[in-house]
Amino acid sequence: MNGILDVISNFWNQFVFTISNVRVFDIIDILVIAFIIYKAIAFLRETRAGQLVKGIVLLLALYAFAVIFDLAVLRWLMSAVFGSAIVAVAIIFQPELRRMLERVGQTKLGNLQSSGSQGDDLVNSIEKICNAAGQMQKTKTGALIVFERETQLGEIINTGTLVDAAVSESLINNIFYPKSPLHDGAVIIRDGRIYAASCILPLTQSTAFSSNLGTRHRAAIGMTENSDAVVLIVSEETGIISIAHNGEIKRNYTVDSAIEIIKEKLVLENHSNKEGMFKKIFKKLFLNNENNEDIKEKSDNEN
Repeated sequence: MNGILDVISNFWNQFVFTISNVRVFDIIDILVIAFIIYKAIAFLRETRAGQLVKGIVLLLALYAFAVIFDLAVLRWLMSAVFGSAIVAVAIIFQPELRRMLERVGQTKLGNLQSSGSQGDDLVNSIEKICNAAGQMQKTKTGALIVFERETQLGEIINTGTLVDAAVSESLINNIFYPKSPLHDGAVIIRDGRIYAASCILPLTQSTAFSSNLGTRHRAAIGMTENSDAVVLIVSEETGIISIAHNGEIKRNYTVDSAIEIIKEKLVLENHSNKEGMFKKIFKKLFLNNENNEDIKEKSDNEN
C-alpha cells in the first residue's frame, strides 16, 4: 500500500513541477502543432492522399519486418524506396499538395465579415445562373460555369474573353448558345458577376472517374483539383446538371437543389471561414459543451 502511495505522490510532484514550469510559448507551441495535425488529418480524409498514408504504413511495416528478421535484400530495397519517396509524392500528389498550401493561405485569423448587400447580390446571381442552367437543361445546351472563391483564377481568365457584366438569365443563355462565339469554354463568375467567358480549364488526369464523362466534366473536375472553385455543368448529351467541387463531381441536380448546394459552398461556408480560426475553436470547445448540457438538462426534466 505504501508503495502505491509513493508512486502516486511522485507522479503528483512531477506533474506539479511540470505545470509550474510551463511557459506561454509552450502553450502556443502545443496549439500550433495541434492545429497542423488537425488540418493534416482533415486534408487526408477528404482527398485520395489518404490511400497514400495507408501505403506508407504498409511499407513501414514491411521495412520493420525486414529489420527484425535481418532480411538484407528486402531492407536495402525498402531503404531505396523511402529514399526517393519524397520526390515521388511531390509529383504524384501535386494537385492535392497545391490545394493544401492554398488552404493554409486562406486561413483567417481575424473576424472580417462581408457586407450583407454583397451576400444578397451573390445569392441573387446564383439563383439566376441556376435558373438559366434549368433552361439549358431543357434544350440540352452544354454549359460550364465556374464560381471563383478564395483562389484567384487570373491564369484561367487570361485564356478567355473579359466580359465583366451583371448576371442575367438571358446573358448566360446567349453566351452558351451553340452559335455564339463565346460558347466554347467556361464562364468565370467573380463577386457575383460574369467576369470572363470562353475560358480554357485544365483537364483532370485522374482515372478514378467514369469513362462516360466527357471533356466538359473532366475540365470541371480538373478546375476543382487545382483550386477551391465550385463548377456547375450542363451536359450537352443528356441535359443533366452536375456540380464539381474539391476534385469530386455529383450529378442529377435539379434547379432548386443546385441553388441550395452552391449557396452552401459560396455563401454559408464562406461566412463560416471568415469567423476566424480561434472563434471556431472557441465555439467547438464551449458552445458544444453548453448545448450538450442543455440537452442533458432537458432530458432530465422530461424524465
